[in-house]
Order: sequence, then C-alpha cells, then structure tokens
Amino acid sequence: MNESFITPIIPVNSTPGWNPASAVEKAEGDSHFKGIFQSAIKGVAESEQELAGQEYLLATGQIEDAHAVPIAAAKAQLSIDLLVQLRNKALESYNEIININI
Repeated sequence: MNESFITPIIPVNSTPGWNPASAVEKAEGDSHFKGIFQSAIKGVAESEQELAGQEYLLATGQIEDAHAVPIAAAKAQLSIDLLVQLRNKALESYNEIININI
C-alpha cells in the first residue's frame, strides 16, 4: 500500500510575531506598548502575505495541500482580531486615564 498520499501533521505555531514571554520583558522597558503594538502589526502583515501566497498557489493550481488556504485565512483573521482588541484596550485605558479626577 502506497502511503505517499498522506501528508504529515505539522505542529501549529502561535500567532506570528507574538510571544507572551517577550511581551512581559518588553513591558519592563521604556517603549513597551510601542513594541507590543508593532509586533502585532508585523504579525498581521506576515499572515496577510502568507495568505496571499497560498491564494496565489491555489489559483494557479500549484498547491499541494488544499487545507493550507483556509488555515492561512484563519491565521490572518485571528491576527487582525488580536490587533483590533489591542487597539480597543489601548483606547479604553486612555479614556480611563483621561476621566481620572485629581
């Protein structure tokens, strides 16, 4: 029996560019928020590029694994959702600081 049609399972990586341990280390630095936000933006850009590449391969018929496109789309959507939530939390924090009575 030929088992070459079975593709190996590849471990799922976390969101590109996002490492919670490094986020804690950056939080102790001077520009911690800037670094976290820039890494989230970089992760969105990388996941969008990966999705565009997978869609191109699918459109040209060069893709080996058809499941790669929906997986890349889900990763891109999750990284965008993460960036939006970071923005929302930053705005909430800013509004709370502005509303503090001294």
